[in-house]
Amino acid sequence: MSIKLLAEDDRPREKFLLKGKNSLSDAELLAIIMGSGNREDSAVELARKILNSVGNNWHNLSVLQISDLTKFKGVGEAKAISIVAALEIGRRRAAQEVPEKIQITNSQETYKILAPFLADLQTEEFWAIFLNQNNRIIGKSRLSSGGINQSVVDIRILFKTALEHFATGLVVAHNHPSGNLKPSQEDLKITKQIAEAGKILNIQLLDHLILAQNSYLSFADENLL
Repeated sequence: MSIKLLAEDDRPREKFLLKGKNSLSDAELLAIIMGSGNREDSAVELARKILNSVGNNWHNLSVLQISDLTKFKGVGEAKAISIVAALEIGRRRAAQEVPEKIQITNSQETYKILAPFLADLQTEEFWAIFLNQNNRIIGKSRLSSGGINQSVVDIRILFKTALEHFATGLVVAHNHPSGNLKPSQEDLKITKQIAEAGKILNIQLLDHLILAQNSYLSFADENLL
């Protein structure tokens, strides 16, 4: 039986998408790596046989050689290499330290992060930095690009992206190619709208920066939030 003929809830890839990676069994995870089984066994059934042979222990599986894996019907060199490579990635991940996320404590730090993306542009772009509860960066994104003197951001997209990052705070920024750092009425309006929307979703707007080539203006520093 092929994966295509299984009930939808039993298909590893579909189950991954519907229920998330934590819902998958070890055999289902291995089946995704292999991609297919053999004439008698689905990928999940073949994966289950391979895991049973090593006591259902990933460490034991990781010491098998290509020649050991290809003894299983339906496992050629390509599948065996995929299995070994996946386990090697896991080993290297376990050996590495989790990189510490950058923490933002002031507008100068925000400027240093965003200046390489915005300072020298000839047209306006609108960016956002997404933060966790400790004000550490969990993501950043360009949300729009516009003309010489305008870049409008869709607030719905901004907060959709913030929610996808599980952000509790955010900093927004855009550039003024003219070099004039004075906020326009549109800048003030959109900042107020973002702040108000953030209150509803419990995502705090911490700052809004306007960047020029060698300088910037912080709404928080200027008490404009």
